[in-house]
Amino acid sequence: MSAEPARRDWRDTAREASDLALLGFAVALAALPLLTLAPAVATASAALHDRGVTGSWPPVRTTLARFGRALPAGLAASAVGLAVAGALGADLLALAGGRVPGGGPATVLTAGVAAALLGYAGLVAVAVGRTGGRGWRDAARAAAGTCARRPGTWAAATGVCCLAGLLAVLVTPVAVPILAGYALAALHAVAARHPVTRPEAP
Repeated sequence: MSAEPARRDWRDTAREASDLALLGFAVALAALPLLTLAPAVATASAALHDRGVTGSWPPVRTTLARFGRALPAGLAASAVGLAVAGALGADLLALAGGRVPGGGPATVLTAGVAAALLGYAGLVAVAVGRTGGRGWRDAARAAAGTCARRPGTWAAATGVCCLAGLLAVLVTPVAVPILAGYALAALHAVAARHPVTRPEAP
């Protein structure tokens, strides 16, 4: 007769909630120079992947080593992501201020493109976490394949990212970093339900 699995109680839930909050603060701290945003997210995603596979967080030494290995390619990924975000943000501000033609329809279209790209970026973050925080090109290709084959997964990831962005505007600034850990965990949950194709490790 097999033993029944241990039942979870409120202490397990509180422990996981605090772990995700700490993860969010760690991501925010590591991403302070802005160009380290992608390496920070990749390292946190790898830690969440380990947590989901093994049931425990990776050792601190492993996490720091992953962050160091993720820096070279991650800096370039950060630069690309920030450039795209800046361009879309400038377009939205120009449309909202009436400085360029297009009005409401163009604003809605641009906002939709921005939201879709956020969802895609979330799936890339999950995919790169599955290879220890490395392999951005393979992760980008894998996430693109997932978006094409499973648009529902893409939509769910987009919803997670948009909700996190909305909450970031509504909550007090000190609580914003907490959202990073919870949003990344939600993206991993979405991908676990509809798996993102695992990229090959470089």
